[in-house]
Amino acid sequence: MTSYKAQYDERGSEPHKLIHAVPFDTPQPGPGEVLVEVLAAPINPSDLLTLTGDYGVLPDLPAVGGNEGVGRVSALGEGVEAPAIGQVVLLPVGSGTWTTHLVAAAGDLIPLPGQADVQQLAMLTINPPTAALLLSDVVDLELGEWVIQNAANSAVGGYLIQLAAERGLKTVNVVRRAGATDGVEALGGDVVLVDGPDLAERVAEATGKARIRLAIDAVGGEATEHLAACLTPGGTLANYGMMSGQACQVSSGHLIFRGITVQGFWLASWFRRASSGKQQALFGELIRKIASGVLKAPIAGTYPVERINEAVEAASQGERDGKILICP
Repeated sequence: MTSYKAQYDERGSEPHKLIHAVPFDTPQPGPGEVLVEVLAAPINPSDLLTLTGDYGVLPDLPAVGGNEGVGRVSALGEGVEAPAIGQVVLLPVGSGTWTTHLVAAAGDLIPLPGQADVQQLAMLTINPPTAALLLSDVVDLELGEWVIQNAANSAVGGYLIQLAAERGLKTVNVVRRAGATDGVEALGGDVVLVDGPDLAERVAEATGKARIRLAIDAVGGEATEHLAACLTPGGTLANYGMMSGQACQVSSGHLIFRGITVQGFWLASWFRRASSGKQQALFGELIRKIASGVLKAPIAGTYPVERINEAVEAASQGERDGKILICP
């Protein structure tokens, strides 16, 4: 049987032109391994940065794209008793998930509820824990507090809105275009505003001059300064992305006279620090929320591996409401 994988041999500024579907013979699992039929794998901003060469960790070339996803076990190697054939599993992080089939060590796979939406579960590994940890590990927030974020129509932004509401927090949600406001409001954003130089004044008016101790930035550039201006003195701004392609800009006045702290957040660093118990607890909680439909993300489109060029190009477009998934 022929399988397909989305492979790239070089990196560059137009990744949709560099990645292509490559046929290969479906592999057989060795001792301690299983063969997994991939069901769904998302295209994240970090995947695109990996293709352009701008991400913090880059795989050796040639490489297969995709860092997360969900699959179904289709064959067992020698000595493997679990997971069973037919079990839906979470794929290992960074395993090259834009493929129809992959072989993985049986111990690296996390069993998932078979009745749950596999497309929603496919987006579990990166964005939901990022949102959850930004809310819990940066500032010790109290019930009823406000949090402000930009890129609120992104996947992380949507998860953050839902998790914040569940934790009794209120959100100010900033987007870069007026057309994105409806989707953010539909997810439950308390206040939704379009970014601009006067953001702080509009936030103060919308929240009744509420104290805001945490700002979450995924954009960089001038957008970082706009968020910093919304913080109460002594507040913290956490940056986890660079959607603008520009470095974070924060005036010295915010840092010196208002005591604003700016720090970065990278999920990979948390994985290196956190114990296996903490990781299991976080993923167990998120799996339950996604499987029950409490936590979900919009999907803009699905593509087979053979149309990987179109999928990557679609994922690179800014005016898109929802995630692009590879669904072999």
